[in-house]
Amino acid sequence: MMFQDRLDAARQLAHALEAYRERHPLVLAIPRGAVPMAKLIAQELGGDFDVVLVRKLRSPYAAEVAVGSVDENGWTYVAPHAAALGADQDYLAAEKHEQLLTLQSRRAQYTPIRPPIDPAGRIVIVVDDGLATGATMIAALHGLRHRQPARLICALPVAAPDSLERVRPLADELICLSAPEDFQAVGQFYRHFDQVDDEQVIALLGG
Repeated sequence: MMFQDRLDAARQLAHALEAYRERHPLVLAIPRGAVPMAKLIAQELGGDFDVVLVRKLRSPYAAEVAVGSVDENGWTYVAPHAAALGADQDYLAAEKHEQLLTLQSRRAQYTPIRPPIDPAGRIVIVVDDGLATGATMIAALHGLRHRQPARLICALPVAAPDSLERVRPLADELICLSAPEDFQAVGQFYRHFDQVDDEQVIALLGG
């Protein structure tokens, strides 16, 4: 399954989420790629839009490889393969500290004049542009669960099948449009997969 771009994927997800139209869901994006998607979905469903801030913990030898993740409250997920990739406890503590500083900076950038929207008692839909390792989604869902939403939904255009199964128990409902066995990277399923930068995120949150 190929998507033209993130907005095409968002429109298809909004259709799959039709049951939540006019139920005032809170649609949360994992920045940065999912931000334009979540805004469109919130508009389509008649809901609110915000971000949920999480960061992957990077492998010490390959920054693009996740060995875990952390949310902005400090809850940390460490992947089973972390130690095999050289991420010992001292490294993870230092990496967590660095990523928390980034999260604090992003929150100050993204929502400087208001606090995050409270998910308590809300139908919450967490959106990303795809699921590779699943690390950041795990942190997002875990952190949100502790804030007591009425219902927690994970919505994805595409995912690696094994990562999808790791995430499934953390949500009340999981909507994924495609989980191909030949999954290698999220970008392979988009014809156009441009970077979303901080300036775009700030404009979308402020608009």
